[in-house]
Amino acid sequence: MLDVQFARSARKFLEKAENLLARRLVDAVQTLQHVPFPSDVKRVENQWFEGEKVFRIRVGDYRVLYTVNYQKNRVLVVDIDKRPRAY
Repeated sequence: MLDVQFARSARKFLEKAENLLARRLVDAVQTLQHVPFPSDVKRVENQWFEGEKVFRIRVGDYRVLYTVNYQKNRVLVVDIDKRPRAY
């Protein structure tokens, strides 16, 4: 099982989001602990964060951008935003 951590921008988004939306996003992120690459995951082309490849999952109209580092045993949520602004 991997640890889930949030970057500052992702934490700020969750703090400002409505309760129902924030709960849906957190639930989706929690599933990444057990399955870091679900069937609907896509790699974000030409985007890296701290030397790691960035992946994304959909949660309704929102995108959760994250990296997976097996050496540090973590999933780092880089950003959460609506689709047009997420990339």
